[in-house]
Amino acid sequence: MSKIAVIAGVGPGLGAAIARKFAGEGCNLALLARSAAYSINLTNRLEKTGVKILPIPTDITDPSQVAATFKQIREELGTPDILVNHAGNAAWGNLSELTAEAFENAWKVCTLGAFHCIKQVVPGMIEKGSGNILFSGATSAVRGRAGAIAFSSAKYAMRGLASSLAREVGPQGIHVSHVIIDGVIDTPDVRERYKLSPDEPLLAPDAIAETYWTLIQQERSAWSFEVDVRPYNEEFFT
Repeated sequence: MSKIAVIAGVGPGLGAAIARKFAGEGCNLALLARSAAYSINLTNRLEKTGVKILPIPTDITDPSQVAATFKQIREELGTPDILVNHAGNAAWGNLSELTAEAFENAWKVCTLGAFHCIKQVVPGMIEKGSGNILFSGATSAVRGRAGAIAFSSAKYAMRGLASSLAREVGPQGIHVSHVIIDGVIDTPDVRERYKLSPDEPLLAPDAIAETYWTLIQQERSAWSFEVDVRPYNEEFFT
């Protein structure tokens, strides 16, 4: 039977790569994004694989929208087996530049939004006795840096949420994983935007998506909670 996966936070790059990988593995997908334009375009491409794709514009910081979205998912696809918390909000700037609103919004998307989605999927997963909840982390989830107070705080909080959740629902058959994305993801415009050279090592989105799928396939006696992925760099390994 096809698994039902929800990807919260779909855009060009890793979100799309996860959707492609899961669709290629036969999963029926719900794609959640604040804007409908990209997810609808991606849906048109993924439906050629023969799976069901449901794009739903959703502000995951709004609990009423999240509840309505998951009600639609359950009605049209069924009870989710997989949730990927991939939505993020990066507010960059030093303390003197950062507003309280920007700081709060980063936390709302990364952590509160994930909480809203988790609340919707856990009861069904407990009833099934199985499920996977994955979080897209970052270097900033384990090491803060200047100019990233909001992003680092939000990612640290999300990692804490994931760690606590893993201990709470693991005994009920739900595998919780946190993926630390330790590097820059190679998206269509990132090299140009940051003026990177062609040989600059970046993370390939499709390769990261393979790691997400591997976590889903792990046997219960050897679950991983946390993995990190980074591009090959000779200096790191010397």
